[in-house]
Amino acid sequence: MAYDIEQPYGPLVETTLRVVTWNVWARYGPWRDRERAIVATLADAGPDIVVLTEAWEPQDDADGQAARLGAALGLPHQVFRGDSAEPVDDARSGIAVLSRWPLDRVGDQRLGDQEGWDRGRAVHARVTGPRGPLDVFGVGLGWKLGHSRERRQQVRDLGAFVRKTADTATVTLVCGDFNAAPDSDEIRMLTGRAEVTAPGLVFYDAWETAGDGTPGFTWCDDNPWARPVLWPPRRIDYVFSAWPRAGGAGHPVRCELLGVEPVDGVVPSDHYGVLADVRY
Repeated sequence: MAYDIEQPYGPLVETTLRVVTWNVWARYGPWRDRERAIVATLADAGPDIVVLTEAWEPQDDADGQAARLGAALGLPHQVFRGDSAEPVDDARSGIAVLSRWPLDRVGDQRLGDQEGWDRGRAVHARVTGPRGPLDVFGVGLGWKLGHSRERRQQVRDLGAFVRKTADTATVTLVCGDFNAAPDSDEIRMLTGRAEVTAPGLVFYDAWETAGDGTPGFTWCDDNPWARPVLWPPRRIDYVFSAWPRAGGAGHPVRCELLGVEPVDGVVPSDHYGVLADVRY
């Protein structure tokens, strides 16, 4: 078939879905007040899919944050995977995917050196959406500033997991807290500016593609919860979508931060969240 310079993807998909990713800071600080602020912020955003990093679940397997937020937000389908080795306020921290639509299958993958404590994790959910299936991956990478080498191995493992698990024709979303700035080697590997993590696997960065042109810092000392850590402001939370797809499916058309403003005087988390509308 000849290349169509005017429609290289075919007719573009005009409908969209809304995805949010947010590090919600487990049970640190006044977490009950913060959770109310998180719910209010997400309810105002109206997402179809939410990826939470540092979500929590009680050690006794009672209903955790994914179930609580899902019930409040009309996102009845959830998966959570976390660790119990270092509980926070008697709850394990992990990654959750919440969806408006049913989940066909779920799974998870440890990323990087599992002997080290600064390891990563990815959680996969196949979402049965109204216009076809979606592959959604929630990701948390190692957090230490000096661990770029460790994160590079983690994104290689992530790429292998995505390539093994996701359908190459469906919208594939990879979202979470990557603890790395856009110019880092590990993020450049995902966006095709360095050796890619798996053959043919390249992602749109929603903020770069459809943000407002500002740096979009998700870790920022304007945030009173982040300020005491004394880290430089950085954009470290991302919505990525794999391309190319027919009709431009997965292409971000809008991206913004959320959780920047306090709710009843409470800033919801130490990270700001990322909201993206993508073609679907």
